[in-house]
Amino acid sequence: MAGVRGQGRKFDLEDILEKAMFVFWRHGYDGASVSTLTKEMGIGAPSLYAAFGSKEGLFLAVVEHYNNGWGGFMQRAFEEEEHAHDLIRRLLYEAAEVYAHADCPGGCLIIGSATRVSEAGQPVAERLREMRNANIDRLADRIGADVEAGVLPAGVDARAVAEFTGAIVQGMSHRARDGATVATLRTVAEQAWEAARVLLGGTRADPAS
Repeated sequence: MAGVRGQGRKFDLEDILEKAMFVFWRHGYDGASVSTLTKEMGIGAPSLYAAFGSKEGLFLAVVEHYNNGWGGFMQRAFEEEEHAHDLIRRLLYEAAEVYAHADCPGGCLIIGSATRVSEAGQPVAERLREMRNANIDRLADRIGADVEAGVLPAGVDARAVAEFTGAIVQGMSHRARDGATVATLRTVAEQAWEAARVLLGGTRADPAS
């Protein structure tokens, strides 16, 4: 693994991003102080600033790291599922598994780490808001494409289904932060999926898990 040089030290980039990710994940953007970050990362503040420019720069690098790891299930689902029906089901059930996993602080870093921030943190909050909204837009586009192709009935409201799915997934993240288990979130996913099937026109039987 390539290292990054900072103030005469060379450190493993993936290692320190992983450590910083868990600090931001546990404490949120505002709650993660530079002193806590550097202590957990095992580097000094000068090295942090030399490598990332600022706390915000570090956080944005952490977001990319998260999306390539723990949070990557969503991107993979979009890439691997051809139709909205299978995509929505997969997003719901995989969110249940990932958000309440015993090895993570709970929930989604992008959903939960900057919902309320100080004025200084507003650019970060806006960046994450854009990412969340982009996922809903992307899902609406996928549903709309299936309607256009005749895979889903003409009366399906692509935007409404995407908003519903986004609200459920984001709610699952918050419930996981409050201690909901994988089993609990699987039940939520199951009920949400039944509702989504109706919104999608109820055109297909639920495939076996």
